[in-house]
Amino acid sequence: MTPKETSLLAAKAASEKKASDIVIMEMTELTSTTDYFVISSANTATQVRAIADNVEEKLAEAGKEMLHEEGHREGEWILLDFGDVVVHVFRQDAREFYALEQLWADAKLETYED
Repeated sequence: MTPKETSLLAAKAASEKKASDIVIMEMTELTSTTDYFVISSANTATQVRAIADNVEEKLAEAGKEMLHEEGHREGEWILLDFGDVVVHVFRQDAREFYALEQLWADAKLETYED
């Protein structure tokens, strides 16, 4: 599975749990640590965790091993690191505060719509 295919699968898994404002950012020209960010939002900590759990499950079914996870307990911002793809699931207010799309404004950004 290519990094692009992995990012699309992660976005689809987030969408299945009603994530909003899903974007895929190509990071290949900006950092050597990952190829793509997948960013999505949710309204509650419970929904943030449900989205992250579904992404983890769907990527595991596809043979992608998660290397690291942060933030699951708090449910404000969960980061799932799959190596070539890093998934960020935010509560909406946290996403606005951290503004990754602005921080990495030079990245190619694609809006995901299922």
